[in-house]
Amino acid sequence: MLFTNEPTARARAAVADVKQSVYWLDRKDRPAATPPLVGPHETDLLVIGGGFTGLWTALLAKQESPEKSVLLVDGGRVGDGASGRNGGFVSDSLTHGFANGHDRWPHQLPELLAFGRSNLDDIERTVIELGIDCDFVRAGEISAAVSEHQFAGMSDAVAVMTSFGEDVELLDAQTIRTHVNSPEFVGGIVNKHGTALVDPARLAWGLRAACIAAGVRVYERSAVTQLEEVGNRVVAHTKRGAITARQVVLATNAYPSLLKRVGHYVVPVYDYVLMTQPLTAEQRSSIGWGGGEGLSDGGNQFHYFRPTADGRILWGGYDAIYHHGNGFGPQYDNDATAYVRLAEHFLQTFPQLEGIRFSHAWGGAIDTCTRFSAFWGSAHSGKTVYVAGFTGLGVGASRFAALTMLDLLMHRDTPRTRLDMVKTKPIPFPPEPLRSLGIAVTTRSLQRADRTGTRNLWLKTLDRCGLGFDS
Repeated sequence: MLFTNEPTARARAAVADVKQSVYWLDRKDRPAATPPLVGPHETDLLVIGGGFTGLWTALLAKQESPEKSVLLVDGGRVGDGASGRNGGFVSDSLTHGFANGHDRWPHQLPELLAFGRSNLDDIERTVIELGIDCDFVRAGEISAAVSEHQFAGMSDAVAVMTSFGEDVELLDAQTIRTHVNSPEFVGGIVNKHGTALVDPARLAWGLRAACIAAGVRVYERSAVTQLEEVGNRVVAHTKRGAITARQVVLATNAYPSLLKRVGHYVVPVYDYVLMTQPLTAEQRSSIGWGGGEGLSDGGNQFHYFRPTADGRILWGGYDAIYHHGNGFGPQYDNDATAYVRLAEHFLQTFPQLEGIRFSHAWGGAIDTCTRFSAFWGSAHSGKTVYVAGFTGLGVGASRFAALTMLDLLMHRDTPRTRLDMVKTKPIPFPPEPLRSLGIAVTTRSLQRADRTGTRNLWLKTLDRCGLGFDS
């Protein structure tokens, strides 16, 4: 299927009354913000960023060394950024999917897969042990082909994945529609155990509560404006205070980094999401979906979609919009054109749901790098470490990233720090205006590839150079 991007009356009607607000965060029982940081503070470990990466880092550091003082600051509120805006897919992949890991680190892929599986198990165990009420379900995931050229390569992909121990199965058109009934699905791959679904905001709030209970000092609405190395300490300045720390973790992801060097490797691209109103019993019956799996389609510009615990469908993706000069800010958090386009694609995928309305619509920035997966680095003579570049699968990978940063801070030689993925960095993006031009050309080329099933010379050149850009 070639998705039609022309706006239609039915798509406009579906989003006519939509609330431009993040569904996950739009709750009356959202925990109250902590007071902002005021005055001077000292700490052993300062964590900058209250998303999943920062929360896991603070919690794991306290669990490892309860005597260590840990302080976490966030410029807004915990979970306000990507951690509260995503689709709630908790993947066991640390490499933005099997294929990306296989292409980049084939000789270490067995280790990366093992790390990823145990990481997802540990997240589930933590959710259970801490009693975090976040609708965590090990539902699995289906990658659906919506064109014959997408389906053509899936048999070979399943064979390769199975040879590495992945529990996957090829689905033909008839079988995939017994899972989820869309007339557009011509086949797919089901990964039965590698993905969990979660309410991401409630997971973030649960980790926040666990951090506070463990003794982490949490200050929200306390943006760090400057980092400076002073002797054997690092000083972080905020509008109303300062923190002197022995060690610092930067977990700001798509937000403009306090380290200029990180900006060469990361571009923020904006992704948009719709949430339906609760489905009626008749609507639910018309699409099946009894297994409750997470789904994505097989395009370069792909959609991701999933059911929720209260009977809705989340539908997002397709666009990955870059704004010149690494444009970032709340002014990009909503895009009416993208919402109508997403609604039209939803109705093309599920025509039996025509007449449905969307209750919430929102967007947010994804920290994209040229290899589509996290990278690590250090500054201030090793007293500061950072991670960035998750490119959309950070809900699960953030915990592994946190463990790795703690290893790097302590200068520990571990199986994690010996991974090439950890020891190397992606190819940097070119400066403007070449950055915007290259991304625009790549986006048009990917759209053409989705239509034709073939990659043009530009995309093939990027592939050979280890560069990439998609939704």
